[in-house]
Amino acid sequence: MGRRLNIAFGVLTALIALVGAGALTGAVMENAVQDRIADRVQPAWAANMRLHHEAVQMQRSMRGYLLLGDRDLLDDYRQARDDYPGAMAAVRRYATPETEDNLDRQQRQLAAYVEIADQQAKAAPRSAQAVELAREGSAALERFSGTNRQLQDQLSGEIQRLRDRSDTLVTAGTAAFAALVAAALALSLLTARRATRGVVPPLRHIQKALGRLTAGEHSARVRPEGPRETRAVAESVNQLADESDRLRRIEQTRSRLGEIARQTGVRIRERLDVEEVLDKACAGIGEGLDADFVFLLLRDGDIPLVPVARAWSAEKGLLSADEQQALPGIPAEVLRDHYRRATTWLVPDLPGYLADTRPVPGAPGSFGEIGLPEANRAASADLGLHAVAVIPLGVGEEPLGAICLARTRSDRPWESVEIETAESMAGGVARALRTSTLYEHEKHLVDELRALDQAKSDFLSTVSHELRTPLTSIVGYIELLEDEDTGPLTQPQHKMLDVVARNAHRLRTLIEDLLTLSRIESGKYTSRKKPVDLCHLVASAVDAIRPAAEAASVRLGADCPGSPLVCEADSDQLDRVLMNLLSNAVKFTPQDGQVHVSAAQQDGHAVISVSDTGIGIPATEQKQLFTRFFRASNATDAAIPGTGLGLTIVRTIIDNHGGATEIHSREGQGTTVTARLPLTATDQTTATTPTP
Repeated sequence: MGRRLNIAFGVLTALIALVGAGALTGAVMENAVQDRIADRVQPAWAANMRLHHEAVQMQRSMRGYLLLGDRDLLDDYRQARDDYPGAMAAVRRYATPETEDNLDRQQRQLAAYVEIADQQAKAAPRSAQAVELAREGSAALERFSGTNRQLQDQLSGEIQRLRDRSDTLVTAGTAAFAALVAAALALSLLTARRATRGVVPPLRHIQKALGRLTAGEHSARVRPEGPRETRAVAESVNQLADESDRLRRIEQTRSRLGEIARQTGVRIRERLDVEEVLDKACAGIGEGLDADFVFLLLRDGDIPLVPVARAWSAEKGLLSADEQQALPGIPAEVLRDHYRRATTWLVPDLPGYLADTRPVPGAPGSFGEIGLPEANRAASADLGLHAVAVIPLGVGEEPLGAICLARTRSDRPWESVEIETAESMAGGVARALRTSTLYEHEKHLVDELRALDQAKSDFLSTVSHELRTPLTSIVGYIELLEDEDTGPLTQPQHKMLDVVARNAHRLRTLIEDLLTLSRIESGKYTSRKKPVDLCHLVASAVDAIRPAAEAASVRLGADCPGSPLVCEADSDQLDRVLMNLLSNAVKFTPQDGQVHVSAAQQDGHAVISVSDTGIGIPATEQKQLFTRFFRASNATDAAIPGTGLGLTIVRTIIDNHGGATEIHSREGQGTTVTARLPLTATDQTTATTPTP
């Protein structure tokens, strides 16, 4: 059947090629004719017409000038006279040897007319000379027109001849094409009839078998019959069905092992303790992959031998610590080379390498150069290991260890799908081990940080308490000296005492801030709340800070409503908030600046705002304002003293009172700190009840 079809298709191909060649030849010839018309004859005809148009335009413009005396017409003549050489050049561009003589005569005749027309341009309009020259010019232009018409007729005839030739080529090509197509169709029908009788019945049997296979009847097969080709197709279908059965079994195995790997991974990921991860991983891999033994080896620092961290057997489960310690490890250099290769090392017949130190083909490191060490060979022989697969464990560039899977029967080799699943499970084990190790390390660091933080808090609390006693003594003696109980003081001594008093006050503020911070961090910072009028607190704070504002030449203003703003709050703590905010505002505001504090009621909250026209805060640093000990860079550059604890304490106090703190600032323009505190239920009702 194939030979017959080859002959038939060969003849058919030859006919098709002949048809194509004929059609191509005809198309090329017709294109050549059309190209000659479009590229040469037609442009020459159009250019010759343009030349005649330019000549007629010259005559028409000159006649109008001689009759009417309109010099604009004379300009039109000159324009046409200047354009006609370009038209003549265009005609000559497409000229052929047959048209050269005609073009030479046209050029001479047109030049003669131009000479006469130039004389007409000099003659007076409607004069006798003009009439005589007009007669001569008409005769000269008539001679040119006759010559031009001859060329035009010649070119028109050439166009017609070329078109007739093109029509002839198309007609002949169509007839030949039709004859060849008819022959090809006849041959095709004959070939199709013979092929149908030999191929269709066997193909129908194949189609039915494929339909049964598609419908899920995996046992369906095709009976080979018919020509050799259809028998080959039937055998291929049967082979495909067999391969499909094999792949389906592999896919079922892969799906089953994938589910086992998923469940094992879930059990491993649920554990954060390294020991539990090792137990679950070793047992889960052994049970899921139906292994006889599983050995999990882990690096322990930089020791040259990587020990067995866990061992599992199908009979005993996880081996005891003594049994595990009796198993030999593997050299670290073998593990590093194995991890660098990033592939599973598979030994399908291990007993062949246990009698002596023969190199193991494909083994990493020294195992592939000189063979297994004696301890490893002895342990493998005692356990009866036969098929072994070793999978590297690691995350990143450094290996963590390896997983060794072993079976003891020669008829149970490791299949590729089992190796793929084992590699996937090994990746999960490596990640879980890394996570567990990092968790334990992080837990250890957290414990150390907590201890360090507690030691720091204890230190701050102790130091702060210890500093208060000598500071109280210093302040007391300053007051005694200022009262002059020990004798009169000179003016310089008064100034020095003022400096000592100011710095003692700063030190007291720092100690109070440190003690407050210590209580906040220890959770001992509590509030004793009772009804407090915020307007009264604001007025008291403004009075207290006014001397400092006047000393710094800063204008201080306050704005409070006429009615009280009552909150459940600790008055001492809120007073500390106001004093911190106001002292900061005065401290960071230059001379002739302004600080303004306001209190108002809004949406059931008391809103306290402290605004200044000071140095402001850089936009990039505003997110860190509530961080302990943080100070803005412009304040540090200006050497303005401070501890960086004030805003931290302010926000803590406001948060403890169920409020919120906001800061809006622009560098060089000032800062506004807003604190919102919930009003008492009674005060909210009073504030929202309209006045009759």
